[in-house]
Amino acid sequence: MKLQDIHSPADIKGLELPELETLASDIRSALLEKLSRHGGHIGPNLGMVEMSIALHYVFDLPTDKIIYDVSHQSYVHKMLTGRMDAFINPDDYDNVTGFTNPHESPTDIFTIGHTSTGVSLAGGLAKARDLKGGRENIIAVVGDGSLSGGEAFEGLDYAATLDSNFIIVVNDNDMSIAENHGGLYQNLKALRESDGTASCNFFKSMGLDYRYVAYGNDLKSLIEVFNEVKDINHPIVVHIATQKGKGYAPAEADKERFHFGGPFDIATGNPLSVSETKDYGTLTAEYLLKMMENDPTVVAITAGTPGVIGFTPDRRQRAGKQFVDVGIAEQEAVALAAGIAKGGGKPYFGVVSSFVQRAYDQLSQDMSINGTPAVIGIFYGTICGMNDVTHLGWFDIALISNIPGVVYLAPTCMEEYFAMLDWAMNQNQYPVALRVPGTKVVETGKEFPKDYSDLNAYAVGRRGSDVAIIAAGNFYGLGEQVADGLKSEGIDATLINPRFLSGIDRQLLMELEADHRLVITLEDGVLDGGFGEKIARFYGTSTMNVQCYGIRKEFVDGYDYASVLEDNHLTSPQIVREVMSMLRK
Repeated sequence: MKLQDIHSPADIKGLELPELETLASDIRSALLEKLSRHGGHIGPNLGMVEMSIALHYVFDLPTDKIIYDVSHQSYVHKMLTGRMDAFINPDDYDNVTGFTNPHESPTDIFTIGHTSTGVSLAGGLAKARDLKGGRENIIAVVGDGSLSGGEAFEGLDYAATLDSNFIIVVNDNDMSIAENHGGLYQNLKALRESDGTASCNFFKSMGLDYRYVAYGNDLKSLIEVFNEVKDINHPIVVHIATQKGKGYAPAEADKERFHFGGPFDIATGNPLSVSETKDYGTLTAEYLLKMMENDPTVVAITAGTPGVIGFTPDRRQRAGKQFVDVGIAEQEAVALAAGIAKGGGKPYFGVVSSFVQRAYDQLSQDMSINGTPAVIGIFYGTICGMNDVTHLGWFDIALISNIPGVVYLAPTCMEEYFAMLDWAMNQNQYPVALRVPGTKVVETGKEFPKDYSDLNAYAVGRRGSDVAIIAAGNFYGLGEQVADGLKSEGIDATLINPRFLSGIDRQLLMELEADHRLVITLEDGVLDGGFGEKIARFYGTSTMNVQCYGIRKEFVDGYDYASVLEDNHLTSPQIVREVMSMLRK
């Protein structure tokens, strides 16, 4: 069967096993071709080819429902459910997202980009089905370290209480993004090594039925087990051992690098584009490693994403016990950091902006209320970072800056980031978060103070009158452009680096009232609840005109950076025109 002839799972149901095996080979080749040109999640999907075919061969979508956790492993599912063109025609490569998306197909039940939620979501579907008297199969597919997240445990805990059909497929490739960490994975290893017969069985201990499949890339074995559990009348875990990167030698050999990546040469596996520029992850890792050499209490923490903070395998080895990967469990990472700080250690937890929201309770309760001086680095907190709807870096300012007691710093460049980091790591009074400046390293050659204990003291970069530009973090460069643009219009504006996102410099703001008519704020994040609103609220009863610039509160998927910036009036020419118009009123 030709791939272009597959429009739904019904098209493969009449195939014999040899034909399905040929189909798997063709799909894997098509995946490799697209991924080598376009990039994406490589290893997870190559390892899921046979399992995805078997699931769609046995079950009846969209009546039966499959929930993929984290859903970056759903490429083959998309190929078999009406979206083949997006994987075999280069002109159509961008017509689908990298995660399940209900707007694309009724077989995608949820938009999922964060991990450990699949079992809970599927458990909810199973409960709703039972309440309505339905009989369809509900399948949760969990893989790539998802079990290390606390919600996965909670989902399994609830699943065991159901007395109806619920199938939990554990795709066990012995990997997360990097290697797995945590006691649970010792049990998975024991189950793999005993062909599923180990007396200690995490899933059975929770009251769940259990099946084990040793050859998870063998279609015959998969079809047999799925036929066995189809329409089962109780919850069951089907534990399947697969190979991440299956069928592509470079991905099999280097599973971490090929978890996700940009375009690459199929023959060698080498990336087609190698950046020679610095990145904040690498710079942060080297900074922390140097601190570790002189201070045994320094510890770097990641929640399953060591590459974000530059801790490659060799750097993890150098750090030894001073590097901790808690698995995909941001709540654990924040609480652990709080405990380390309380005990006299110096923790640095590096996390992606969109992931830190998973640990709001720990930020508030464990870290802030207790005043533990942990340090958290927020990466990709920017409009111009990740553009998947599940990974937007717009909301961290509103989230973190409004928690009492947290000092949220916004460095404008590399030098200011490390000046602030020096202070944060060596003080013991406050929980500190640093909004690592965007995705591109900006070097200014300037020296910055290394003491930020005078909280909320803003820095004036240029002193003028009439207009004050308060440009936070990543947008300080935009503030400079706006100031230059206003200068050409005859306005000598004041330019301010607020440095602190979590508070306001009341003295400076009051001084501006003497010779300024307009204050504008620039922030690389959502306006609602953001930094600018703090400034506007301060001037609320005064005659000062305040205009806040940022991004409106919305979810956008797969957006073009330039279009979003222009749509939100975040380009220098737009702002200059609007400022001049406001001054004329």
